[in-house]
Amino acid sequence: ADRQTAGRGRLGRRWDDGLGNFMGSTVVHLTARDPSPATLALVAGVALAHAIETLAPQVGIVLKWPNDVMIDGIKCSGILMERRGDSVVVGIGVNLVSAPALPDRPTLSLADKGVHVDRARFAEALAAAMAGVLASWRLGGVESIVQAWLPKGHPVGTPLHVSEQGIDGTFDGLAPDGALRLRRDHGEVMLIHAGDIELRRPVKEG
Repeated sequence: ADRQTAGRGRLGRRWDDGLGNFMGSTVVHLTARDPSPATLALVAGVALAHAIETLAPQVGIVLKWPNDVMIDGIKCSGILMERRGDSVVVGIGVNLVSAPALPDRPTLSLADKGVHVDRARFAEALAAAMAGVLASWRLGGVESIVQAWLPKGHPVGTPLHVSEQGIDGTFDGLAPDGALRLRRDHGEVMLIHAGDIELRRPVKEG
């Protein structure tokens, strides 16, 4: 889409498009042999990371579970999935040239990092990445996506906050089914299958 006038993100948050940014959707038609549709969140995140790394390898990106792409600890994209019968609509927005000014959080675009990516080229790269990662999901199962996600994700030990439950802990990797492993202060590991995860400090590269 060239413009999006009624975009929304997770939990009903407003999504501001910004002229020149990428906004697109794809539909995944489910089959009986597919892994859990919920794990498509990881598929979308890995595919988006692949696309950005292909066109802008100089930008250090980090995935925040399950699929937020972060640069310098700041979110630069949004992914929303909706189940409709035997299909899942995956909507993706990426701040290529500009980022909206939000009152409650910092924002960032690729252009802010001195990287200029043509939207048409980005769409092609993302489509190719999505097709490849989706094939891996179907052939290799969720475990293959977990293994692809982990090298791009926030490091083990990163302090996290689970907003809905109001609990804190540190990142302890992913479970085989893609759930987030949250290690509490007393050592217990909780499995988080869904939720709004916040970083309690910026992710630093290197």
